Amino acid sequence: MSAIGTLFSLLILIGIAAYLWIEWQYSQRPGNDLELSVTDWSFDSYDSAHYAISLDTVFTNRTRTLEIFIPEVKVEYELLSGSSLEGIQVKTQLTPQHEDFPARPDNYWFAYIVKVGKATKAHLKVDITGADLSGLKSLWLQVHYITYGPEGRIPKTGHLIVPLKFPKPEAATNWRENSVAHILPVPTHLLTNLDNTVEIVKHYVQPIAKPGDIVTIGETPVAIMQSRLRHPNTIRPGWLAKRLCYYFMPTSSLATACGMQTLIDVSGPWQVASAFVIGAVAKVCGKPGMFYQLAGEQARLIDDVTGTLPPFDQFIVLGPAHSQRLVDEIYQETGLKAAIVDVNDLKAVKILAATAGTDQLLLTQALIDNPAGNADEQTPVVLIRPKS
Repeated sequence: MSAIGTLFSLLILIGIAAYLWIEWQYSQRPGNDLELSVTDWSFDSYDSAHYAISLDTVFTNRTRTLEIFIPEVKVEYELLSGSSLEGIQVKTQLTPQHEDFPARPDNYWFAYIVKVGKATKAHLKVDITGADLSGLKSLWLQVHYITYGPEGRIPKTGHLIVPLKFPKPEAATNWRENSVAHILPVPTHLLTNLDNTVEIVKHYVQPIAKPGDIVTIGETPVAIMQSRLRHPNTIRPGWLAKRLCYYFMPTSSLATACGMQTLIDVSGPWQVASAFVIGAVAKVCGKPGMFYQLAGEQARLIDDVTGTLPPFDQFIVLGPAHSQRLVDEIYQETGLKAAIVDVNDLKAVKILAATAGTDQLLLTQALIDNPAGNADEQTPVVLIRPKS
């Protein structure tokens, strides 16, 4: 090879190396990493003809070195009800609460810069009026906001689901019985990303529980309360996700590009790709299920759209985080042993975490018939009272 050819080949290799290095650097950048969350919310009015809801929201710049702009914010809503929505009116009002700039009288959202490591606040008020609001179940607020920064002009949406119907703790009376325990499915309001798991147990379970009882909570409601959900419009399926999803059963939550991309985002592309290759070889050799063992815990826990109650049927829900820490906290706060479980109508019971000393065989036997249900029973909490 001539010196010119060698030099040309070297330049190509340097160019490829530079391209890969720049791409790797780019993949590590946070981009327009600015997220919306709720710090507090309450009902200012809750009567049969008027609900007034206040939510304190915060926009947080999660980057370490970048300033992110918020040039536009608007709010949309959807009411979910067990009866007609005719005659019901909804008004929303979002008031900026920037630290250094007072809100305008017309509440116009002027372009605002959220500096590095900082946040800005906004107060969201919702008024719902009508002759009879008793049929309303929940309010789905969609806060659409534009982020403007190193990734360009990127639209984002914060999803806030407000429960509107609240059963009383004493409404839980449907005790069941099997060979090992008395079992009580506990009705709750629609658990949302505004709720706290420990407070739910305190409110709905503690008033009816006795010493020795065990409280179990479905893994999907726990994940929802932890805000571990993603709307498909925020997911950009990549090359790997679009191809691997075709190899899974149609009923799998990984059989769509968005479901698979959610797993890739959590576990990483290399882990998912290698799990797929090894799993395929293992399956040919008569050992199915290896992919789920190697692709990370979330591979079995992710629920794709339609996997839970409306409006969460529109979201991809991951499995819960820090499950053991959560059941330990429930025990510390309430004195009740607790478990986070994944149960279905196929008599499959998986215990993700349980308080130390909990009889897991008893839990499995008590939950084998799925007393919480997989439909719209809205009994995500089950109280187990062992017979002995």
